[in-house]
Amino acid sequence: MNILIVYSHPSKKSYTFQVLERLKSVLANENWNIEISDLYASNFESDMSEEEYEREGFAKTQLPIPQDVLSEQEKIEKADCIIFLYPVWWSDCPAKLKGWFDRVYSVGYAYGQNETSRKMKTIPLGLVICTAGHPNDFLNEIEIAQSMEKIMLEDRLGKRFIQKEMIILGGTLELENVMAKHFELINQIPEKIKAIK
Repeated sequence: MNILIVYSHPSKKSYTFQVLERLKSVLANENWNIEISDLYASNFESDMSEEEYEREGFAKTQLPIPQDVLSEQEKIEKADCIIFLYPVWWSDCPAKLKGWFDRVYSVGYAYGQNETSRKMKTIPLGLVICTAGHPNDFLNEIEIAQSMEKIMLEDRLGKRFIQKEMIILGGTLELENVMAKHFELINQIPEKIKAIK
């Protein structure tokens, strides 16, 4: 089993980093191949260049794909499961991760296929794990949770994944009240992966 974690947080002092460490520990017990794309540590370029926009905006698939994007696409092609892990900032993922989708989901690969382009493989399982300051009940009440799920699961993951799920680890403003529950949810991730059909 090949697991790709696309991780987006700038600080090792963050709770999101603690979640990453817990996730790595839980997955390590399974003898699976784990690869991590740490977007901040690798200084992933989230902004699309003018040349990239010309390729994407006008579907000029003959133009080259940048090497850093090709590298991320290769990781996708090896993966049986992709886990996106990030904090909720202003009701969405950090710009670094949004830029990953903007650039890595290139035309001819993730959408707009033609006979000459390499099509992104369909991934068996996509898990979206995000940490949020507000409790889940409040995020549901104001319908931010539903909005985030629709954007991540229906648009960004879409039909590119067979099974997909979003886990919101909310309430981090009062961490002592939620950490045990959050870590229990992380402990259940291997069972979700084993259930891949």
